[in-house]
Amino acid sequence: MTIPETLLEVLKQDGVVAIATLGQDGPHMVNTWNSYIRLTEDGRILIPAGYMQRTEANVGFNDRVLVTLGSAKVAGRHGAGTGFLIKGRAAFLASGPDFEVLKSTFAWARATLAITPESIEQTL
Repeated sequence: MTIPETLLEVLKQDGVVAIATLGQDGPHMVNTWNSYIRLTEDGRILIPAGYMQRTEANVGFNDRVLVTLGSAKVAGRHGAGTGFLIKGRAAFLASGPDFEVLKSTFAWARATLAITPESIEQTL
């Protein structure tokens, strides 16, 4: 999937990312930072996971995830600030190239949360 240019600009800014999963115990949400996200050439989203044990358990139960992120510093549809909703499928990787690329930057990462977007919608 092609990553929109506006989303690429958002990823260059400070900001919070919310990751929602659904497990046997119901919904769960964790946060990370825009600056932690890396993109692959094929449009997948890679996020270092330090803790995220419940998120990982939920992904094992149901691999669908929702991700929201944004920045007040990037112009949106209606003025200052924009945000995105990404729907996709996720997996946790503890080895391989997608893990190693993040582990080399984030020594504390125990795994990589790899998300394959199914849709990317600009919400603001």
